[in-house]
Order: sequence, then structure tokens, then C-alpha cells
Amino acid sequence: MASTRFIVSVHLLCALGLLEGRPVRSDAIAASVNTNPAVVRRLFGQLGDAGLVRAQLGQGGGFLLAKPTDGITLWSVFQAVEDTTLFPPHRGEPSVDCPIGRHILAALADPLARVERAFAAELARVTIADIVRDIRDRSAIV
Repeated sequence: MASTRFIVSVHLLCALGLLEGRPVRSDAIAASVNTNPAVVRRLFGQLGDAGLVRAQLGQGGGFLLAKPTDGITLWSVFQAVEDTTLFPPHRGEPSVDCPIGRHILAALADPLARVERAFAAELARVTIADIVRDIRDRSAIV
């Protein structure tokens, strides 16, 4: 089942990119995302574990990008916050007594692997810098 973690994480990283080096508190950015600050902190934790953001402690602290926006691909964000298996395995084992059940997993293995590779390759082509640039182009206020 798809989640919103990836899209929200891209939103967070774009906000940090647009703020160009100014730390952002989770409660401030949660309003932009329209979610709870705890959700933002959890995602920032995952993004931090992946080396994409870092925390600045103390007065005026918050979260900052750990690398330039052109060095953060959408694939690296996806890997940081989502299960990278797009097609989870069959729940339970299909029946070997059924010709479909006996062969379905093998028949799907190659096409699904190709889709997963294409998905990863496409996300790897796009950076947070690309998304920030698009947002700037679309908005006169940013």
C-alpha cells in the first residue's frame, strides 16, 4: 500500500532548499505540510539517517539540508522513507495444485523487476534542485 511519506519528505526537503541554509523547526514546516510536527520529526529522522538532513541544536535551531539540493535525488528520498519493494510478495504461498498458483510468481518476476528498475532510474534522474526550480518557476512569491 502506498503511503504519503515520500511526497511529504520531498515537500520537507524543498522547503529546506528554498530557505537556503536557514534552519527550520518541525512545527513551522508542519503547517506547510498540514500535518503533525511529530510526523515531520519522524521523517526528518529517517532523512537524517540517510544523510540528507541534519539537525542544528539550540536557540534558532532546526533542520538543515546535509548536502546541496542537486545532490539529493528523488530515488535517495524514496529509499530513505519508503519500502523500496513496489510489489510485495504474494501473501502466503499460492497453491501448487493450481496452474496459475504454481507459475504466477515466476511469470511476474521479470516484468515486475523491469518496472522496479525503471521506477528507480526515473527517480534517480530528478533532484530536489529540479523540484525547487519548478516550484520557483510556478510561484511568484517564492
